[in-house]
Amino acid sequence: MLFAVLCYDKPDHLDLRMSTRAAHLAYLDRHAAHVKLGGPFLDGEKPIGSMLILDCADEAAARALLAEDPYAQAGLFERVELRAWKRVVGAEL
Repeated sequence: MLFAVLCYDKPDHLDLRMSTRAAHLAYLDRHAAHVKLGGPFLDGEKPIGSMLILDCADEAAARALLAEDPYAQAGLFERVELRAWKRVVGAEL
């Protein structure tokens, strides 16, 4: 089951994002079978949030995966939206 995840950084938390970025990317790499697509939202060149497409068994599995992400554990996000999502057009994920 696919899920779209929209994560919005807390204001003025760029330093926290950058200091946990390597751990975040390593975590996503370890879970690459479930992370189909991802990247930051930008304000100019500055990252201000993240978007992921996850492939998980169910919503509980997606939430568990997100909860262990170093960004989440560090308290980077002001808000996270998780929605079941269906690919209709575009590349296979």
